[in-house]
Amino acid sequence: MRPAVAALLLGLVILLWGANWPVMKVGVELMPPVTFAAARMVLGCATLFLVAAAAGQARLPSRHDRRIVVWVGLLQMAAFVLLIALALQIVPAGRSAILSYTTPLWVLPMAMLVLGERLTWMKGAGLVAGLAGVAVLFNPAGFDWGDSGVLLGNGLLLLAALAWAVNIVQVRGHRWEGTPLSLGPWQALVASLVLVPAALLLEGGRGIEWSGTLAAVLVYNGPVSTAFCFWAMVTVTRALPAITTSLGTLGTPVVGLLLSSWWLGEPLTWTNLTGLGLIGSGLVLVALSESRGLGSRGGGSRRAGSGRG
Repeated sequence: MRPAVAALLLGLVILLWGANWPVMKVGVELMPPVTFAAARMVLGCATLFLVAAAAGQARLPSRHDRRIVVWVGLLQMAAFVLLIALALQIVPAGRSAILSYTTPLWVLPMAMLVLGERLTWMKGAGLVAGLAGVAVLFNPAGFDWGDSGVLLGNGLLLLAALAWAVNIVQVRGHRWEGTPLSLGPWQALVASLVLVPAALLLEGGRGIEWSGTLAAVLVYNGPVSTAFCFWAMVTVTRALPAITTSLGTLGTPVVGLLLSSWWLGEPLTWTNLTGLGLIGSGLVLVALSESRGLGSRGGGSRRAGSGRG
């Protein structure tokens, strides 16, 4: 995929995933968290298999791709979805979006050490601005450190960010044979095989409040937020540098915070607005750096995308 198209796809994912934070908050109030995570993954898995079959790409992963398929399923899908579903029972949706997207903190050193990516001054400035915005919004002085539930919820979100960061570096460093669409269903299947037994063992289908609202939440989380967005995110990660991808995703908590304030009535303070401004500045710097890099590399970007869907 051409980097310019990947960048547009990343923007769409930011909007859809950002909107999903208040949606998920409603979901875990109507359904136990592990069951909710399992339900969205099963729906996403079924959607991906149907789309892959319709596109003529329903086939088993090659031996070379099987290990990375398992890792994407375990880290980016099962672990990330489960951890945030558990945390949303404790932490407000806007704050959850922010903490789970501290991914660049972990990606930056791993991408430089493992992948040999270079940090330009504009990306460095974008990183500093973006993480400063996250720090302002995080505001560790703003919650009770003596509350074990609050500490657990925030810790789960940071662990989710770490799991995704590891997977971003894995995906970027892998030499792919299959396309994102041919591999996506199997990644979702791996996650489903982890989440469904966990839901049955821990929650047994209890405590579900069936309603039209829950049906809408599951439809958005299955085909849209899980099937389309996870496929799109793997596609973007394969086409763009790991640091650029991880910094770009900082736009998701911006959308999540604003929509959580509008929909759920979560407070949007001057602290929040300052953090949003810093994150927005970081995203602009990263975008400018990437556009300059594409212009200077010329045909190099084509080489970087070879063998990737």
